[in-house]
Amino acid sequence: MGTFANLDGEMVVLDGRIFQIQRSGRVAEAARDAGAPFAVVTWFKPETVVSIGPVGSFKDLQARCDAFRRSGNIFYALRLDGRFKRVRARAVKPSQPGTGLVDAAKAQSEFAFVDIDGSLVGLWSPGFSSAFSVAGYHFHFLSADRRHGGHLLEVEADTLELKVEPLTRFHLALPESEAFLKADLSKNTAEELAYAEQAH
Repeated sequence: MGTFANLDGEMVVLDGRIFQIQRSGRVAEAARDAGAPFAVVTWFKPETVVSIGPVGSFKDLQARCDAFRRSGNIFYALRLDGRFKRVRARAVKPSQPGTGLVDAAKAQSEFAFVDIDGSLVGLWSPGFSSAFSVAGYHFHFLSADRRHGGHLLEVEADTLELKVEPLTRFHLALPESEAFLKADLSKNTAEELAYAEQAH
């Protein structure tokens, strides 16, 4: 999961296909030449497959997933499949180059889906990774018919199939552009990332 150049929507990588959820809510397979300033991708090989539920909220979802994490110092890839009673999601809108993350996050479209089949793909990242990842849980939703989705804000479901893979190897690829090489990245961005993850 991730985003596209100029924050042009949300990215969901699922079953070997890359989907772009645009600000309108439209979902399409991403163009082969689409740029991506941020993405987290793994060859998913779950070690745990269980049924969980009921899930009454995003906070509840996190607590249920916590039960299958054995450490706070490694990464976890997660996938949840099933019928969702309620999903609240968002997609960021394209921003002008140089727009800060907080300002960009203020311009987002939100969507509400009810009684919908689909999948959540997610990553849990340890706190020490907050300079280059979203610490804690980060989920994106994609409907089974591949027509709806977005960055997860809220969720409710009766029963979901949860798959979890612990990840102890993390390859980080950084940009080589002049703008990145000359940027001042010394400030702590954890608060900005946390703000960008929430509803507005």
